[in-house]
Amino acid sequence: MIWKTQITKLTKTKYPLIMAAFAGLGKTKFAASFSNAGGLGIITALNYNINNFKKELEKMYELTDKPFGVNLTVVPPGVRFGNNNITNDDYLNYLEVALNKGVNIFTTSAYQASFLGERIHEAGCYWFHKCALIRHAISAEKAGADAVTLIGMEAAGFKNPYQHTTLVNITMAKKLLNIPVIAAGGIGDARGFLGALAMGAEAVCLGTAILTTTESPLSVEMKEKWMNTDIFNEDYHKGLYHLTLGPTRVPSSAIGFQKKIIPLKIFIESLMNNVEDILKSWGFTKGEFNSLKNKI
Repeated sequence: MIWKTQITKLTKTKYPLIMAAFAGLGKTKFAASFSNAGGLGIITALNYNINNFKKELEKMYELTDKPFGVNLTVVPPGVRFGNNNITNDDYLNYLEVALNKGVNIFTTSAYQASFLGERIHEAGCYWFHKCALIRHAISAEKAGADAVTLIGMEAAGFKNPYQHTTLVNITMAKKLLNIPVIAAGGIGDARGFLGALAMGAEAVCLGTAILTTTESPLSVEMKEKWMNTDIFNEDYHKGLYHLTLGPTRVPSSAIGFQKKIIPLKIFIESLMNNVEDILKSWGFTKGEFNSLKNKI
């Protein structure tokens, strides 16, 4: 099936799938595997010093001829990243390296990134901003973001005490925003993917769901431990939905769908084949899924 959404139009990917940034795990080989499987692989720039970042971008072009993007996680003021204080000039230096290497899709997250968005647009490239709250998404749209990734409270990573569920985030975003929305948070199978698109998303961001794949830098021991997670356990529930401004210590609820370690390509092919099977069971007989004409 051919997939046409506002996000595939911008990214030129086969599927409306975006790889999460993954602090510490968003490495080149992992991102290349995601791109080769039909989605938009993402290299997290701050996983490397700037000289190694240049080399990793060169390596990326050796590993894939498919579209990919670069993430710049903007650390809030007063917060240290590793052993360093990252300045706006540091981010802009990373951005210039990526622009010079031909990258044209950038994702930002964690804090205000309009200073990056301005330079990205000046270079004729695309800026996607990731946030947890609708009001932050509205601010990103006003700042000029070409799309936003909205993270529901089902997601892992840092939380926001005022975060809503993926369902509420995406349906309200469809009502309140004019730019494309990418859904994130607890999506790990075909029905979750289709549900996100039905709610108004133009793509899905996969995080925890792909961390148990063969190419993921996560250790085999941790992958196996995660796949044995009981997402209905009370302690797990408290760990995921703690409603404080801080990180979770458990994988997202998407882990409930993952049962064995498989190659990323097989994971994505299986996901999209299941999506097509479900659509056919609903009576969808077209060979193309096209949301570009959807005005609802």
